Amino acid sequence: MQAINDYCSVTRTATGIAQLTITNAGSLNIMNSAVMNGVREGLELLAQDRDIRALVVRGSGEKSMIGGADIKEMATLDQASAEKFITTLRDLCEAARQFPAPVIARLRGWCLGGGLEFAAACDLRIASEDAKFAMPEVKVGIPSVIHAALLPRLIGWGRARWLILMAATIDAPTALNWGLVDQVVPDSDLDQAIEVVARGVADCAPEAMRNQKALLRQWEELPLTESVNLSIGVFGQSFLTGEPQRHMQAFLDRRK
Repeated sequence: MQAINDYCSVTRTATGIAQLTITNAGSLNIMNSAVMNGVREGLELLAQDRDIRALVVRGSGEKSMIGGADIKEMATLDQASAEKFITTLRDLCEAARQFPAPVIARLRGWCLGGGLEFAAACDLRIASEDAKFAMPEVKVGIPSVIHAALLPRLIGWGRARWLILMAATIDAPTALNWGLVDQVVPDSDLDQAIEVVARGVADCAPEAMRNQKALLRQWEELPLTESVNLSIGVFGQSFLTGEPQRHMQAFLDRRK
């Protein structure tokens, strides 16, 4: 494992899978401003490495990926510093959304508030059976903001309202049923399941995968007709990379 900075480290495989581990953030990997900036900087640095085909994000230990934002720090904020703090969290979540390769969230234990917002900003979410999810902000006097806006797109407006307005805690099977996570596995099988998913992503054509992630991100924001028409140019440009020719010819050769 190679340290990127005080708050995150990375491991890499020869097949293009990288794993970013959040460090020095306590047993629950709580996000204060320094941790958020450090992890964001790590993501932005790794985003420049075109050899990375899939990125797994995990926390240190097994209690959480990100337990949530730091209430001790938030308790000291005024309006200006609160806006600066939440902008820092927004930038961290956007670093995951904008990462060129798919980002896989490894979810164990607690995933609360800002931690769930970060998980929602990842492309794929694999959870262990012990994972629990909540948006408890209204219980401590603040609204759920920034990438909580992704939740209605993931689980629908009704369930997003329930999760946010009730500050309800849901377990992993419920999160799977709602579509909040993509897969739930026994705790002991989590790393194996993530490896299978990461390999599946990494085995695909890398330029096509980067284009696909970018399209999915744009589809979240654009009207339907604009999304459809935008895709035409991306499809055509993909043939400039040589990937379609190589992969399609390999497919045809296997059928001979």
